[in-house]
Amino acid sequence: MFSSLIQKRRSIRKFQKKPVESKKIEILIEAALRSPSSRGHNPWEFIVVTEPDLLEKLSRAKTHGSEFLKNAPLGIVVCADEDKCDVWVEDCSIASTFIFLASESLGLGSCWIQIRERMHSETLTSEAYVSEVLNIPPKLKVESMIAVGYPAETKPPHKKEELQYEKMFLNQYGKLYTSLP
Repeated sequence: MFSSLIQKRRSIRKFQKKPVESKKIEILIEAALRSPSSRGHNPWEFIVVTEPDLLEKLSRAKTHGSEFLKNAPLGIVVCADEDKCDVWVEDCSIASTFIFLASESLGLGSCWIQIRERMHSETLTSEAYVSEVLNIPPKLKVESMIAVGYPAETKPPHKKEELQYEKMFLNQYGKLYTSLP
């Protein structure tokens, strides 16, 4: 079941004009909260956004690569308290992956929108912009946003032959993994 899930999951940027049901949102929230975290510190916090006007504002968080959020019925903003854990970025990334896989399992599509280290304009970071729109306290760092909804596009799975097996090594770098002896 997990293998088929990761084989078909693709980033979806076009969504149907159909809201995500509360029950499915609850499952996504639970998936995020069950994600592993370094030393169990759980530095992440999440903002579930369903209001179209807020999604439209958030879609302008970056100069490129966030505009599709305005057409999604659901956005999840992933934040963390960096004082709680030195690897908060990794913890947020793992939680986001749990959200992606849970979305796929529910028949939903999703796509990551990078916020950390991105710019809204020449003088304002994407993080500052999102924080202002959602009234996020200064102690929280904004890692990313995730657009979620029912897909309005179909993408074929990546072919196994196209996977970058040349990046897989056995026991030491440079010794290509082909199969176990």
